[in-house]
Amino acid sequence: MDFTLKTYKRLIQTFMDKGYKCLTYESYCVNKEEFDISLGKFVILRHDVDEFAGNALKMAEIEHSLGVRSTYYFRVVKQSNRPEIIREIVKLGHEIGYHYEDLAFAKGNLEHARKTFEENLTYFRTFYPVKTVCMHGSSISEFDNRSFWKNYNLSDFGLVGEPYVTTDFIKVFYLTDTGLAWDARKFRVWDNVMNTFNISYHSSNEVIKAIKQGSFPEKCLMLAHTLWSDNLLQWSLLHMREFLRNNLKYMAQRNKILNRIYTKMVITYWGLPKK
Repeated sequence: MDFTLKTYKRLIQTFMDKGYKCLTYESYCVNKEEFDISLGKFVILRHDVDEFAGNALKMAEIEHSLGVRSTYYFRVVKQSNRPEIIREIVKLGHEIGYHYEDLAFAKGNLEHARKTFEENLTYFRTFYPVKTVCMHGSSISEFDNRSFWKNYNLSDFGLVGEPYVTTDFIKVFYLTDTGLAWDARKFRVWDNVMNTFNISYHSSNEVIKAIKQGSFPEKCLMLAHTLWSDNLLQWSLLHMREFLRNNLKYMAQRNKILNRIYTKMVITYWGLPKK
C-alpha cells in the first residue's frame, strides 16, 4: 500500500538517514543563496491542504516526532480552513501559508482578486506570520492563479516566496503526488513546472530506493497532499476517487460535455460560486 502515513514517515526518515536537510519553504527562501551553494542535500517539505485537514495534522505530528518542520498551505474552502487544526499545526512548529486561488474566483478580475487576496492573507496571519503563499491549481478555471504575479510583487504583501515563482526548478527537482501518483503528469492542469532532470518515479518505494542508492537529486521540493492515510477504508475510497477523478479530468479537457459535467461536480463538492 502506497501513500499511507507509515510510508510517509519511512520516506522522511530515509531522507534524513541519507543526509538530507528538511526545510520549510520560508526557510529556503530566506536562505536561498546559502542553501543553493553550501547546504548540500536538502528537501523542502510542502503540503497543500486542499481537503482532509485532519490528515494534515497527522502528517505534522509525524514530522514533529522526527524533529523536522514543513510548510502547510491552507485554502479558504471549508474542507481546508479548519482553525482548530491550523492552530495545532502551528503549535508543532510548522510554517503556515495561504493556498490562494483568488484570480480564479474573481474570474480574472485583478482588482477584485487583489482585494480578496489581501483579506484572506490577513486572516491566515492571525494564526502565523505568513511569509510564503502558493497557488492552488484551479482545474476548472481558465485562469492560472500564478498570473496574479505578473501584475503584483510578493513584497507588496510582505511575502518572500511562492514555490512556482521563486523556485529555480532547473536546480531544484520537483516531486509531486498530485492525483495520488508521483508520475501523473498528464492529469495535472496547472501543477507543472519546467525542469531538466528528466526522471520520474511511480511509487514511494521507488523514491526511497533512489534516495538510498544515491541517485535521487540532491535538491528537491516535495509536494505531499493530505490524502495519505493509514485508515484502510479512507485509503481505499480515496484511491478509487482519485483514479476516477484523474481520468474524468483528463477526458474533460478534450470533451465539452464531460467538461461541463466535471465542472458542476467540482463546484458542488467545494461549494464554489457558479461560473
